[in-house]
Amino acid sequence: MTTPFPFTAVVGQDDLRLALLLNAVSPAVGGVLVRGEKGTAKSTAVRALSALLPEVAVVPGCRFSCDPAAPDPGCPDGPHEAGNGVDRPARMVELPVGASEDRLVGALDIERALAEGVKAFEPGLLAEAHRGILYVDEVNLLHDHLVDLLLDAAAMGASYVEREGVSVRHAARFLLVGTMNPEEGELRPQLLDRFGLTVEVAASREPDQRVEVVKRRLAYDADPAAFAARWAEEEAAVRQRIAAARALLPQVRLGDGALRQIAATCAAFEVDGMRADIVMARTATALAAWAGRTDVLAEDVRQAALLALPHRRRRNPFDAPGLDEDKLDQTLEEFSGESPDDDPDPDGGGGGGGDGGQPAPDAGPQGGDTGARPEEGEGGQPQPSGAQEQPAARASEPFRTKALSVPGIGEGAAGRRSRARTEHGRTTGARRPQGALTKLHLAATVHAAAPHQRARGRSGPGLVIRRDDLRQAAREGREGNLVLFVVDASGSMAARQRMSAVKGAVLSLLLDAYQRRDKVGLVTFRGSAADVALPPTSSVDAAAARLESLPTGGRTPLAAGLLKAHEVLRVERLRDPARRALVVVVTDGRATGGPEPVALASRAARLFAAEGIASVVVDCESGPVRLGLAGQLAADLGGTAVTLDELRADSIAGLVKDVQGASRRAA
Repeated sequence: MTTPFPFTAVVGQDDLRLALLLNAVSPAVGGVLVRGEKGTAKSTAVRALSALLPEVAVVPGCRFSCDPAAPDPGCPDGPHEAGNGVDRPARMVELPVGASEDRLVGALDIERALAEGVKAFEPGLLAEAHRGILYVDEVNLLHDHLVDLLLDAAAMGASYVEREGVSVRHAARFLLVGTMNPEEGELRPQLLDRFGLTVEVAASREPDQRVEVVKRRLAYDADPAAFAARWAEEEAAVRQRIAAARALLPQVRLGDGALRQIAATCAAFEVDGMRADIVMARTATALAAWAGRTDVLAEDVRQAALLALPHRRRRNPFDAPGLDEDKLDQTLEEFSGESPDDDPDPDGGGGGGGDGGQPAPDAGPQGGDTGARPEEGEGGQPQPSGAQEQPAARASEPFRTKALSVPGIGEGAAGRRSRARTEHGRTTGARRPQGALTKLHLAATVHAAAPHQRARGRSGPGLVIRRDDLRQAAREGREGNLVLFVVDASGSMAARQRMSAVKGAVLSLLLDAYQRRDKVGLVTFRGSAADVALPPTSSVDAAAARLESLPTGGRTPLAAGLLKAHEVLRVERLRDPARRALVVVVTDGRATGGPEPVALASRAARLFAAEGIASVVVDCESGPVRLGLAGQLAADLGGTAVTLDELRADSIAGLVKDVQGASRRAA
């Protein structure tokens, strides 16, 4: 068995270690979500925690780890009589990102249930993690329906498995820990809220601390057992402190004053619902027990707020998580029960950094610079590549868009955009199962078995079922797509107001992609070439950041932009062949630079039409004279065009039918 890296040997990461220890003291806190860049000891610290947890007493032979002092009356392996049990170490169970629903919650043998009336249940990872740790690495990449099942079990302390009226319930109380790299995509806000605490981790920028990290890691790799032995005394001390804090926890008093501070803090930061208040109360109580106290102090409430509130302050994926600590201190002082006349603080928290959940307003050029600059002429006198480059314009206010979808029925990852054959959704028919049966179509199964009952010697009221009779339900739901933005950043787009409107429109579509669980990518073209500003990713906030800093100027290599987008799609199909793409080209349709730029762009566009790739052109042409080049580009792509004004007026709703009609005509 591999010797784990000692928890006490982890360098730095104080917030991460504290959050994990508080959950070890009081699992009711609700788990920890660890956000941070790769290589910051997230997984190492989580795996090391299991060695510090006290042993648990279990009923011998029970697959569901029932407590012998109070066995679960509904345990599938029960009933158990209260009595002596056996001690075993607390488990840490890892949930792989690619796990199936049956692997998570357990599998019920439908064939035996129908034919024999027997609940033959094979426990899943939730049962294995009962009274231990359930660890999900890269939880943001887990399918939504698995995350829902996981968090429901964590909230209710039980797991329910139901198949066509046959159900099994078992206890599932565990310490839930998830880790994620925000660059690979965010969790939905309502799922973020289900984690009790969240911590942000990053690698230290102090050379001495980084040196110590390397030294300890090299020593551990050279001889894990010897390294662990050097930290055994510290590990034992923390283990004893956890046990003492658990014993003290029921005696900790959460007074009315602390409760008022908790409620006032949650109200001041405008968090939704009441879960934040409850989590803060449990966390502050655990902090007091960890410190060996029986009273909750203001410092406990403050630390609880820093751990429990930052992720609940986010309103959309472009908001940075965080908390304004000055505002927090002011709120705690105001509701401390004291009257600090010597510090009136007339600012009221309204100045300085403002609300900690909102980004600074001066992240780009000031909004007062509204004067439209003349377009960089590309008609008769094309300018040299990179000439008159303009600084990045700020995006206008995003707006709500109607859904774009890819025509046909796909089989991609679960999402909320286009029609697809999925494991979850409405039932559209039945088929023979390929592999293990997961979703039984009861009517089709009975229909397949009914004609053979006499030949099978049926004598009683029950139906004689054979494996060949079983039918899998065919379901239709929604999938997530790859939305690839191809944005013209040339001189003809450099007019300040126009580029702000363009960025606002793309930002709106990015918000829609986030809500529909899409992957997004960003290709830009200007000067003499095209660049992949952002390879396909689930992180729409990364796409928004790249869009915000996008400069403009130079010629319009439209063909290069289209060819670069085509190459991105080709590579992505090799990585994820089931995910279908929607290409959104944002341009005025002009093409300059090189020989026959318009004809070359037309040939590049026809590559998309030949492969049936769904596309939309957002026409950004302005002025009294319109050349209609974007419309011609849309025709070559086999897609449709919409003006920027129509897009901002939510007229994009009609594009769904247009995209489908254009694709049929191209076929």
